[in-house]
Amino acid sequence: MDQQLNLVTLGVGDLAVSRRFYGDGLGWTALLDVDGIVFYQIGKGLVLGLFPLADLGADTGHPATAGTPFTLAQNLDSPAEVDAVVEQARTAGATVLKEPQRAVFGGYHGYFADPDGHRWEICHNPGWSVADDGTVTLTPVE
Repeated sequence: MDQQLNLVTLGVGDLAVSRRFYGDGLGWTALLDVDGIVFYQIGKGLVLGLFPLADLGADTGHPATAGTPFTLAQNLDSPAEVDAVVEQARTAGATVLKEPQRAVFGGYHGYFADPDGHRWEICHNPGWSVADDGTVTLTPVE
């Protein structure tokens, strides 16, 4: 198996609510929006899918339950951008879990939860860079 990830699918309680949150609230453009699922391109070769929780369970053959044992993250170019995105999410209906602030690792970050409780870290990490070919370089921040 190649070391790659192409699709992250979030099980959601109400697809219409999630569609409004990501599309209308955060301003994301759907890559494909069909009855029962919506996809957003979120990076080079990377897509986020929103799929009703019950349908996700049926698709896998095992019940799917809501949970937060992980976070999704977006790294931005400045603390001001972090502030703006967290505020945009708040306005769209997110629950802000941690107001933007200086992070222990030396950057700047905040957290919010979408309408289904999926946690997003919005971050400025000056030690993070992405080359034109998509290769990530991550170095400690002093």
